[in-house]
Amino acid sequence: MGLPRTFVGFSSTDRHMFELMDAWKKNTKIDFSFADFQLNMALNSEDEDYIKRKCRERIDMAGTFALLIGRDTRSKHKYVRWEIQVAIEKGCKLVGINLDGSRYLNADLCPPIMQGIGAVFVPYSPAIIQYALTHPSNSERGDYFFEPHIYKSLGYEVLNAGY
Repeated sequence: MGLPRTFVGFSSTDRHMFELMDAWKKNTKIDFSFADFQLNMALNSEDEDYIKRKCRERIDMAGTFALLIGRDTRSKHKYVRWEIQVAIEKGCKLVGINLDGSRYLNADLCPPIMQGIGAVFVPYSPAIIQYALTHPSNSERGDYFFEPHIYKSLGYEVLNAGY
């Protein structure tokens, strides 16, 4: 099976976290990889329609949309919310990556458009993100999370109820 074709959405304030994910891919000691369908470079444009057209082209090529969810992601309306909508319309698998380490949906940080639609939510950590990208998990009935035995099998500490 090929690498998951993934578009990663994020707030501009979390760009460094995406860059770290890119570094994980290059580190031979970390088992982490995905086919990155980001724009090859930042667009040098203020034209919102042009930027959205270029992003849509990349999302249309991806099968998975992963959203880095940080402190201000919920309030990002111009592009982040729009990217999520495009991914939903396309039928992408949805992965919410919590920068706060949560293993569940954090409704205080996650944009409402990504809540209750079958996305899986994981903490920002290479092994569980890799697992989420390579194992279909979207739920028809709302938000999804991985059970403790999945985390244990990946070498994570199993926490008590409430994670």
